[in-house]
Formats: sequence, C-alpha cells, structure tokens
Amino acid sequence: MLGKSLFCFVVALGISLQLRAANPQERASAQTVTLLKPTAEEKEAVRVIGQYLMQKHYRKVPVNDSLSQQIFSRFIDNLDGSKSYFLASDIERLRKSYGNTIDDEFLAGSAHAGFDIYNLFLQRSKEKMRYMKALADKVHLNLSVPETLDLDRKSDPWPLDRSQLIALWNKELKYQWLNLKYSGESNKSIRGELAKNYTSRLNILNRLKPEDAFQAYTYALTTSFDPHTSYFSPDEYQNFQIDLSRSLEGIGAKLQTEGEYTIVHELIPGGPAFKSNTLKKGDKIIGVGQGRALAIVDVFGWRINDVVKLIRGKKGTIVRLKILPASQGGRGPEKIVELLRDKINLQEQAAKKSIIIQKSKKIGVITIPSFYLDFEGQQQNASDYNSTSRDVSRILNELNAEHVDGIVIDLRDNGGGSLEESVSVTGLFIPGGPVVQISDAAGGKVVLKDEDSRVQYSGPLAVLVNRYSASASEIFAAAIQDYGRGVIIGERTFGKGTVQSLIRLSRPNSFIGKKTELGEIKLTMAKFYRISGGSTQHKGVEPDIAMPSMIDMAKIGEDTYTSSLPWSTISPSLYKPTAEVSPEKINLLRQNFLQRSSKNPLYQSYLHDIATLDQIRKKKEISLQDSAIKSETETIKRIEKQWVKEQDPAKDLDKDAVLNQSAAVVGDLAAELEAGNLKAGTLPSPH
Repeated sequence: MLGKSLFCFVVALGISLQLRAANPQERASAQTVTLLKPTAEEKEAVRVIGQYLMQKHYRKVPVNDSLSQQIFSRFIDNLDGSKSYFLASDIERLRKSYGNTIDDEFLAGSAHAGFDIYNLFLQRSKEKMRYMKALADKVHLNLSVPETLDLDRKSDPWPLDRSQLIALWNKELKYQWLNLKYSGESNKSIRGELAKNYTSRLNILNRLKPEDAFQAYTYALTTSFDPHTSYFSPDEYQNFQIDLSRSLEGIGAKLQTEGEYTIVHELIPGGPAFKSNTLKKGDKIIGVGQGRALAIVDVFGWRINDVVKLIRGKKGTIVRLKILPASQGGRGPEKIVELLRDKINLQEQAAKKSIIIQKSKKIGVITIPSFYLDFEGQQQNASDYNSTSRDVSRILNELNAEHVDGIVIDLRDNGGGSLEESVSVTGLFIPGGPVVQISDAAGGKVVLKDEDSRVQYSGPLAVLVNRYSASASEIFAAAIQDYGRGVIIGERTFGKGTVQSLIRLSRPNSFIGKKTELGEIKLTMAKFYRISGGSTQHKGVEPDIAMPSMIDMAKIGEDTYTSSLPWSTISPSLYKPTAEVSPEKINLLRQNFLQRSSKNPLYQSYLHDIATLDQIRKKKEISLQDSAIKSETETIKRIEKQWVKEQDPAKDLDKDAVLNQSAAVVGDLAAELEAGNLKAGTLPSPH
C-alpha cells in the first residue's frame, strides 16, 4: 500500500487537473494514465465497514458533513502529509467536490471519492519521481548555501503553484543527499543510489492495484473513529493471523504502514529483533537486503505485504534493514540493522529475575517482556503451561528465599498481552480486590478482580515503565499506584486504554449458496478504566518519580494520534488502598532521588545527552548546509554510541542508568521502613 499521498481526479466531471509536465514525454504519459477503479467486492466491503462503524464502534459519531470533512482531511494528510504533491488549488477543488459527500458515499457502498483522490495522487507522484530522478542524474548541488527544509509541514500552507512545488522538491533532494552522505556513501554512489531509488519508486507506482487505493481510503475511514480500528483485506488478514501465531520464521516484529513508510509497530519478545536491541518501535524501514552481500532494495512506498515477504525467510539466514531510527525523530543518518532470522523463542518471552546491590541493599528485579498466557494449555489443565503469573509467582518465591530488601517490576517496552494475566500478576502483590474496570459502548461496566486474598510479596515495591509500556502493562501499573502498593518510576506510559474485537465481513451469494469473503474489521468496542475511576486511555499512567529515556515522547504514544479516544472517568470501584506508598512517602522518595541523582555524574551525563537529543528532535526546520548536517549527525551518533549498546542488550546503558536509579529508590524505601521513618502498610508477611 502506498501510504499517505496521491489522487487522480474528476474524470466523472470531465475536468482535467493535470499539472504541466516537465517535458512532452511526461505530458503524454500523464494523459494516458490508467485509472484505478473499485471492484464490486470493495464497494460492498466499504458499505459493510460503514455499517459496523456506525452501529458497533465505541465512539458514537453522527453521520454528517463534519464526519465527512474529518475523513477527507485525514485521507489527504495520509497521502500527502509533507504537502509536496498537491497544490492549494487541488485541495480547494477536491474539498468542494468531496468534502461533504464521503459519509453519504460509504453508507451507499461507493468508494468513488477515495479512488478519484488516490488516482490524482498517483499522477502527481509519478511526475515528482520523474523530476527527482532527472535532477539526481544531472544536478550539481551547492551544499554551502544557508538553506533550510521544514520537516513538519502539517501546519504549512499548500504550494500555490508549480514553482513553489519544485523549490520544495529541490530541497528534499538536498536533504536526501546529505542523509546518504553522512550514512557513509560517497558522492558518486549517492547519485546512483538516489537515481535507483527514484526509478524503483516509479516502478512501484506503475504496479499499484485497486486494492492499494482501497486500503489507503479505508484506513482513513476507520482511523477517523480511532487509531486502533482498521480494516484487513482477505490477504492482509492471513498475514495478521500469522503474526498472532508468532510461529513463522523471521525477525519477530509486527509492521504497519504510515504514509509511504513501513513502521515497526511491535517487537515480539523472544524474537531476533527484540534480542538484538537494534530495532525499536517506531523505526521506519526504508530498505531490505538479503544476506550480507546482496544490494539493499528500496521499499519506500511499497505495500506492506510485499515488504513483509522480503523480510520473512528461513531460520538461520540474514536480512539487512535500512532504517530511519525513531530515536532521531525521523531525521539524522540512515542505519543498517543486520538480523539473523529465527523462530520465536517462547522462553525469551518469559519473566526473568536479576539482583542489584544498592548501598548494601539487595534489590530483586523481575523483567516482564509481555503478559503471556498459553490459553490452550490452560484449558487442557496442562501442568506446565506458560503464564506470566505462574512464572512471576515462582520468581517471587526464589527472591523471598534470597531475602531481598525490595523488588522492581520492570515493564519497560512491555506492550501488553493477556488481560487475565495482568490481573493475576497484580493479585500477587495485593490482598484481593478490583484491578480494572471495562466499559462497553452501551454503557455497561465489568469489574475484573483478584479473588485471592493471599499476598505473595508484601515488601518495598517499584514498577518501572516507559513510553512503550502499554495496555495490560498500564493496567498493572495503575492498580499498583491506586492501591498505594508501590512507587511508579519512569515515563508516562503509552496510553492505550481501549479494547478491540476482530469481526469477519462477508456477503451472502444467493446464486451459489456461498458467502463472499470481504475481509475483517478490527473494531474498538470498549475502554479500560482504573479502579479509581479515570481511564488509562490517552493519558496513560503518570510516574510518581520521573526518569526519562531516549524514546521520543512526541512521536510515540496514544496522544500523538489525532483521532485517539479522549481521557474520561467513570465511578470508582470499591477498594481499600494498602497505603504502602502514600503521597507523603512519594515526596520523601522523590527528594532522596533528586538529591542522590544530582551527585551522580553518569546519570547527569545521561540526562544532558537526552536533553541534547530532544533539542535536535524538536527542530521544525533542518539546515541543508553540509557543515550543519555534519555537526548534528555526529552528535546523534555520539549519543547513541554512548548509551545504546547494539547487539548486546545486557550492556544497554540507556536502560541500565534508569534501572540502577530505580533500584536505589526501592533501597531508600526499604531503608526508611527499617529506620521507622515510614510506617509499613497493613499487608501480611510473605508466605
């Protein structure tokens, strides 16, 4: 699927909106373009999708011109977020023709607007790629001119005419040239690489099918309700099922399309990508190479199914990914990540323990990569089925036997998993009671509880989270915080507090007595709420003691989606806080932490480098001068080399710096309890 750009417009009106081509050959090509048209199945699918969105989605949205304008704006932004394809006059005409009619169309089973817009985008894209290739082949770039490129053009006006559009394309070429230069390419190879990439993208544009236009359009339609509602074509659903099984040999990553980029959406614990520490959520994959010797293929603008096919492969083979790292905010040098394909090792998903000594205090660390559960083994009453709560329970027994002074539960990068397991793990630390509330679209409420009054560990406790901690992780952290059972340390969590269901779409075929499969829709049906009444949606869980990481908070998180469901409240559950960690205790721990960390030169160096990286990422414009790019690139490389130890997660100083500080906080809590400065809670002793 070619993400957020292009559309060939108004054939039905008999109006030509073509830009003037750069030469007669391009003009002739533009006039003979083949238009994409929806199939009968796609027309039916869009009608059924519209019905489910109206009737079943958690967010009840009136079908009116306002909704139509939202879908239109999102579709245009998805196609041309950089505002480097359409002109202001194009947008004005398109909005006038389709801005208020999309809602009527999808309810009537029409995708006319979506295909017209996409066809024009396709036409503009081909013109841009031809121009960029010709420019890369011949132009001599002056990289000493004080010039800038706006990397975030969402609030900028659309180009008024072709001259403004070409000026923007020229700047984009400079930026791409400089990126390649400081990724290690020579001037000669840069010219060839860019020409090859533009040729590849032009070939992709020429091979696009109706399903690509349909996927782009339905993505804008579904995500106008919320970012986690999406449509899968029959082929895409097959890939989705493979991802869920987590059994295919590959790199262990879930991918999604964002504009013309393939984005790393999730790293599967136990997979090669997770273990290598070289790939992160939010990284943009722009090239894929087989083995160490074959050339890397440019995949910018590819449909996601084709990118997945390139990345998948047999166990023991190497795949190389060219990425734009999320930590750099979409700027900075490209990186090559080398991964050895393998099967997902379920043991690598399991909770693990370690021990940190902090000022004579023995602090146990339990790292939980995901909340996993072998549903089949549980249903069959197998004696050794995998589950997070069983593994954490065993580890707690071992740590109790080792007489640890406190425990840190490390949920960083834990994207969630089994809701049942997150409730069960919470129950190991509290004496029974509600853990999470779930509200459905009809206003009904279900409260999930820990029914076991036993407490397996009652000592000093901290929960370590970051921006990647989501869903089930947030439920656990929120419950521990609401009960006052432990201190939450790290960053504000992701903020995904919604529940999705997968629904198969089909149409009865009366002629042959069978159903026509129309794909699947993943629909948001409910929201999570804390037992204190607030939702984890959008806001996530705020830490009691903030410790930042290298993650770009402005690019990752539920609040970065324009259509995310809002934070809201319902009535709280009846529960009795254990008050192990009261607000007064939190203030004392925070003061101790600030005083201690201010005297720690390694941690202060870490904070300084994060602040430097944030300053670079927040720049709206980037210099196109060689010297400025070189300085910024070298700064980014130095920071990442200092803190992120690729291929060796055990030496990831980015994470270690925060983990050691967290262990020290738990040590403080243990010491204060021993000294009698803090009063212990009412929990029973470990059993």
